[in-house]
Amino acid sequence: MWEPEARDSSGGWPVPRGARAGPSLSSVLNELPSAATLRYRGPGVLPWGASEEEEEDGDRNIQAIAEAAQKELEEPLPSRELPWPLQARRAHRQSHAKDQRAQKSGSRGEQWALWLRRSKEKMKAGLHTLQPWAWTLKRIGGQFGAGTESYFSLLRFLLLLNLLASILKACMTLLPTWLEGTPPGPPGPNASSPCGFYDPNPQGLVAFPTHLFNLLSGEGFLEWSPLFYGFYPPRPHLAVTYLCSVFVIGLLDLLLILHRSVSGLKQTLLAESGALTSFSHRVFTAWDFGLCGDAHVRLRQRSILYELQVELEEAVVRRQAAVRTLGQQAWMWSVRILLNLLVIALLGAAFYGVYWATGATVDLQEMPLVQEMPLLKLGVDYLPSIFISGVNFLLPPVFKLIAPLEGYTRSRQIVFILLRTVFLRLASLLVLLFSLWNQITCGGKAEAEECKTCGYNYKELPCWETRLGQEMYKLLLFDLLTGLAVMLLIQFPRKLLCGLCPGALGRVVGTQEFQVPDEVLGLIYAQTVVWVGSFFCPLLPLLNTVKFLLLFYLKKDPTFQAVRSIPRAVVHLGPHP
Repeated sequence: MWEPEARDSSGGWPVPRGARAGPSLSSVLNELPSAATLRYRGPGVLPWGASEEEEEDGDRNIQAIAEAAQKELEEPLPSRELPWPLQARRAHRQSHAKDQRAQKSGSRGEQWALWLRRSKEKMKAGLHTLQPWAWTLKRIGGQFGAGTESYFSLLRFLLLLNLLASILKACMTLLPTWLEGTPPGPPGPNASSPCGFYDPNPQGLVAFPTHLFNLLSGEGFLEWSPLFYGFYPPRPHLAVTYLCSVFVIGLLDLLLILHRSVSGLKQTLLAESGALTSFSHRVFTAWDFGLCGDAHVRLRQRSILYELQVELEEAVVRRQAAVRTLGQQAWMWSVRILLNLLVIALLGAAFYGVYWATGATVDLQEMPLVQEMPLLKLGVDYLPSIFISGVNFLLPPVFKLIAPLEGYTRSRQIVFILLRTVFLRLASLLVLLFSLWNQITCGGKAEAEECKTCGYNYKELPCWETRLGQEMYKLLLFDLLTGLAVMLLIQFPRKLLCGLCPGALGRVVGTQEFQVPDEVLGLIYAQTVVWVGSFFCPLLPLLNTVKFLLLFYLKKDPTFQAVRSIPRAVVHLGPHP
């Protein structure tokens, strides 16, 4: 492109725009005050004007940025010159005042207190840098908001719980099993008792597809392995360590969850005490959030506008509820009762379906056609897992459609949706366990023909503890496979379509949001499966650790991830302070 007014010194041809000297757009943007906040946000965020190709080069500057931040802490600047939030500046001013008083006093006690305080701050900073994926979470929070960052933070915490549980299981269960001698094989036939024989190992030559199906179903060579309860011999010392490992893991998980809950409550109270929640403050200061780039600023502004819209809608709903007549209130309560009866009917149908699928699995496996086709037999084995995943996938959208019809505010609608979804997920596991226990005990009839000889249904379930562990194993594995299938077959093609078709078609088909509440409920469901089944499947926490690692790296990867995050207000479960 040529500028008609730009000519060279001889008055000849115009000079091209690219040949003229002048500051670039990136250099101009880097002079803005918001660019200085890189020192506070850390190396996880790219500077103004940086392209995606420069992301790899940004890792080289991590050490330099960290050294600059440490130099700021060692040689403190005035609080007003620091690119920090208001609360951080206030804390820095108070700490700097304490340091000055300690230095002026000259007493050895004050100097020792100053040295201890600085050592504690450095130790906290060092421990913070040792946390896994600390900069990754900070970058996710800067780009997609606090709601998405909280999901990945919860995923990291659950990963830590499963890793600790895996280490404790290995030390308190696997090691004592092998230290006391080689575990015996499956029990052989006993002439005195017909209830002791149990040999799950396949006989003869086994084809490779059969091994693959056994790996997916937990049968065959996996049925008599350290993965399940039946493998461990009935030794006195091993029984004590086995039970102690369960209690120690439960107590450790409880303490860590309580510590995380108390820390989160403290941060919430501090944030609410210093927050500016008025309408004018949030509108006129919506640009100053330490985000880098116009897209991130627009994302944050969109989140705040969404919060304000939700508050205005809730105010309108409360005003309408206050002026309702007696007849309108009666009609509204009638609609709510009918909708709740519909929800109860849907939940009852789902629970009955889980109960039926668990009971029909045993009958279908005895059919000759199923036994001749390994793939069909695998589908029958996964029938309870498929049914549970199906109802968990279909009913929550129905709950979202029912909630607005009840006439509640937006925050209360979210509460009802989450409560119904959580009840569906957890109660489906209880129904599965109840149906399995009903099969084991012959419906509570000890005098039944199947349970009369051995006290339980030995013919169909020779080792019922292993059967329970297999069901939890299949639930965990099927949940992982469905998650991978959704990311690879649905989210990834939509992301490609959004990039290849920048028009209206790409925006409609490709644009997707990261549903934080649904993703968090998925994590809680997966961890609940591990807690329920870890007694009968001791290595289930190790498998869940691998699963959470895959989820973390796939969901944080922008190739598989949604193009934009859901607003933070959707995660909020109550009215703003």
